[in-house]
Amino acid sequence: QVQLVESGGGLVQPGGSLRLSCASSESIFRFNYMGWYRQAPGKQRELVATITRGGISNYADSVKGRFTISRDNAKNTVYLQMNSLKPEDTAVYYCASGMSGRPRYWGQGTQVTVSS
Repeated sequence: QVQLVESGGGLVQPGGSLRLSCASSESIFRFNYMGWYRQAPGKQRELVATITRGGISNYADSVKGRFTISRDNAKNTVYLQMNSLKPEDTAVYYCASGMSGRPRYWGQGTQVTVSS
């Protein structure tokens, strides 16, 4: 069973930055893509960003230009650099991996709160 463990969440002021990490128990080359999703209270889980095995990234319109997804294959880790954070970015952020379509594996999530 693949385990994905997120870290790096916390409380940050509007305009601040955070970097989330997702460590995989197995080689991330196994998966066609790795991704970050988020779920705010009372809302459905939504895609934030994905990155393919080949390094092609994709972003939700709401985070383009502010968030950057990257991967370190040697460390089996995926990152999400979040800059210019807004209160509406407050959510639980989940790491996920899959081959195509919906993710197959999920992490437990890490809370990100943007508030003054």
